[in-house]
Amino acid sequence: MKITKKRYLQGFAATVAFLALVRVVFPGVARSQSPCDVSVADTTLCAKADLSALPHVSDGRGAAKWYNADGSLVKNRIYSVPAFKTTFPDSNSVQMVAAKKYGVSLVKNRKEAEQRKKELVFVGANPYFHIDKLNNSIPYLVPRASVLLQDIGKAFFDSLTIKGIPLHKIIVTSVLRTQDDVQKLRNRNMNATENSCHLYGTTFDLCYNRYITVEDPEGPARRAVRNDTLKWVLSEVLRDFRQQKRCYIKYEVKQGCFHMTVN
Repeated sequence: MKITKKRYLQGFAATVAFLALVRVVFPGVARSQSPCDVSVADTTLCAKADLSALPHVSDGRGAAKWYNADGSLVKNRIYSVPAFKTTFPDSNSVQMVAAKKYGVSLVKNRKEAEQRKKELVFVGANPYFHIDKLNNSIPYLVPRASVLLQDIGKAFFDSLTIKGIPLHKIIVTSVLRTQDDVQKLRNRNMNATENSCHLYGTTFDLCYNRYITVEDPEGPARRAVRNDTLKWVLSEVLRDFRQQKRCYIKYEVKQGCFHMTVN
């Protein structure tokens, strides 16, 4: 039977009215079904719940709690990590093993990189992170690393939200380096390594002392947040990813970044 537009709209309106009636009679169906719903009497269940839907959202000590009993958003505390150097100790030699395992063969120059898009993903634009002006690398990663970077950006947004902090984007300062890029670096600095993890498309650097404020074009200006505060939140997020064995991370003091390789 052919369904006319009029009959379709009548059916749609009837469905909406039925669902509205169900919500009035059984208001519980409209409540959040999160495994960490605070309506659960025993809050210890939250820590034991399956948080696969929110795998990287942490309050700094474990599973995050999103809502109070009245439905308002919980403001979780910021804990940071005990020590950056000991929490993120993965040296270049450790990261190199993963880089060679999951990475591409060396890329000669930028022209060749553009011809290898079956192996590499362009990461130059994304709502969850900002790519800095790149002088010695290009915005390409292997798919595995691209997914990691996006997941980190999403998790950072979530963590800022549950802590009541205005949204900020992380800044990526270095991505894939071609052989030409490395040679140019060595021409200026002979200490620059010839065998960088960045050569394999598995590695990127996240700046920890600069962030991009996400402004609402129709709302008031976002309140200022100290970079140290954002660094503490980011460190919690990265600690979780490393503990889940999704990446290796080195805390770089001189470069002001978290240097990481996908695992």
